[in-house]
Amino acid sequence: MDKNSNTYIFLFAIIMIVIVAVVLSVISTQLQPLQDKNVKVQKMQDILAAMRIETTAEEAVDDYETYIINSMVVNSQGETIDSVKAFNVDMKKELAKPLEKRNLPLYIGKNQKGETKYVIPLRGKGLWGPIWGYIALSDDYNTVYGASFSHDAETPGLGAEIKTPAFENQFCNKEILDENGEFVSVDVIKGGAPDDDVNAVDAITGGTITSHGLRDMLKNCIKPYMSYFDKQTSKPIGE
Repeated sequence: MDKNSNTYIFLFAIIMIVIVAVVLSVISTQLQPLQDKNVKVQKMQDILAAMRIETTAEEAVDDYETYIINSMVVNSQGETIDSVKAFNVDMKKELAKPLEKRNLPLYIGKNQKGETKYVIPLRGKGLWGPIWGYIALSDDYNTVYGASFSHDAETPGLGAEIKTPAFENQFCNKEILDENGEFVSVDVIKGGAPDDDVNAVDAITGGTITSHGLRDMLKNCIKPYMSYFDKQTSKPIGE
């Protein structure tokens, strides 16, 4: 076959494409376990970060097993679902379901002082893509102990600031219930929250849409857990 013919060039191109595709497939298959491990470790680090426990990738598994004493899945009626493991729940898929069909993971941990904390996973929409994170409540099911947030593609210096300690630390000691014990979540206020407002934090300057997305994420993701928290107390704590 003439190497300069169109047929030869066409066949050569097809063969090369097939070879490259096979090589990439093999590499992807070999790297998948490592990628899965990295995702698992990062998730553990994020959960611990909401409990204000910083850990490295090398120590994340051991620290997770030390500080997270239990995990469970509940539904919006406050019932536990024993057939599903909390760590395996994909929040993106759950949020696409009707509320009454969602699996809601809940992680229970004890910090270095032995205080019990309840960690709730979060997922929402920012300006350019998904945002997510975890928020830890103290054992009054009201006071925020800590929070960790992340994003896919928010603008550096603006919406991406949700991932910084300066923003996350604002949530410490805020409350998700108002003075009447009703659920209000934590608002994110453009222009700054009043110093005495226990239910609000400052929004990100120049990151209005991301701030609003995070505010909605908090409200939408925390509220379904209130039925479960109600059942853990002798007095209902939120509607």
